Amino acid sequence: MRTLSYSQISLYQTCPLQYKFQYIDGLKPRDKWYFSFGTVLHSCAEFFFRIKVPPPPSLEQLLQCYEQKWLSAGYESPAEEQNYKAYGREILTKFWEVQTAGFRMPIAVEQRFYIDVGGVKLTGFIDRADRLDSGGISIVDYKSNQLLFTSDYLEKDLQLTIYQMAAVQLWSLPVEKLTLYHLRTNTPCSCPPRHESRLIETREMVVEVARNIAAGEFPPTENSYCPCDFGELCPYYRQKLVDIVAEPKVLDILRGKSIEEVVESYVSLQRQIKELELRLEDTRQMIIDFCRSEGLSRLYGKENAVTYKQVARSAFTEEEVRALLEPEGLWPRVLGYNPSLVKELLADEKLAKDIKDKLEKLRRVTTTFPQLTVKKTAEEE
Repeated sequence: MRTLSYSQISLYQTCPLQYKFQYIDGLKPRDKWYFSFGTVLHSCAEFFFRIKVPPPPSLEQLLQCYEQKWLSAGYESPAEEQNYKAYGREILTKFWEVQTAGFRMPIAVEQRFYIDVGGVKLTGFIDRADRLDSGGISIVDYKSNQLLFTSDYLEKDLQLTIYQMAAVQLWSLPVEKLTLYHLRTNTPCSCPPRHESRLIETREMVVEVARNIAAGEFPPTENSYCPCDFGELCPYYRQKLVDIVAEPKVLDILRGKSIEEVVESYVSLQRQIKELELRLEDTRQMIIDFCRSEGLSRLYGKENAVTYKQVARSAFTEEEVRALLEPEGLWPRVLGYNPSLVKELLADEKLAKDIKDKLEKLRRVTTTFPQLTVKKTAEEE
């Protein structure tokens, strides 16, 4: 099985087909400003903590690193880039103030790991690991998301779960705290470590994802990020993004109509069917109510007649059937109790008549419903 990372697993869970495009077919997604922005902030945080001895870098050194690491890819305009570049300086200035106060050396920065999870190789980088006074480890992962993280988000975050599993294997020390550090507000959002049951579920999920990838299972899955950068290849969006009408087989299948005409015609017919079904049910109920009110079983029109009948649906109760068949050694014939097999038993010509009669008497009416049948009045005449 191929080596996996959190990013790969997360993408496969979001859309297996997009995973295939990116990691199997090697297609490159378009540059996006928020990836560039987040990468630069991560690099600066790493620079701040990756020192051999205190003190940490000065603010001037940190901002100089920021200028050197800046990525321009993905921004829609120079003005947008400059706005975010200024915003990043504000974030890092506050980051320096917060982290300098009470600075402590971490035990690891951008720590790479390779771990085995049920035969699947997992790799990744832990942004930061701190040693707590208790002797345990605190895992810190930097995030440049727009919104602050909720407790529910922290609890469900797969990346922190994988990092906990990796930290235990790397350092053989207990993980006592998991933190997503929200860079935009310089707010650490922390939660307790995952329970063992959660770790077991994650291991099973990793193995399942790896197995599905190895089996070539890449179904397209719609989500809130659709369409992705590969929409022209996706069966959900290909027709919208690519002109396929010119293909001869398409013109033949659509019988000379455009795709738009066929789609709108289908939706219109569906709407008409629903409207007709509502009218049909309303008219049906009028006939039933009138027949019941007047004690009639048939109503006549000019060319058609509608017959009303109350139909009863019956069934057997398991206790009664068992009490009858078990002493006769026939209970296994219905496999414990299978209503369809009871009906087959009744149809068996070899079944003793007295047993068949007794079994028939066990039928109970479970539901009744009105039934209308239509025929031409000329047929009756």
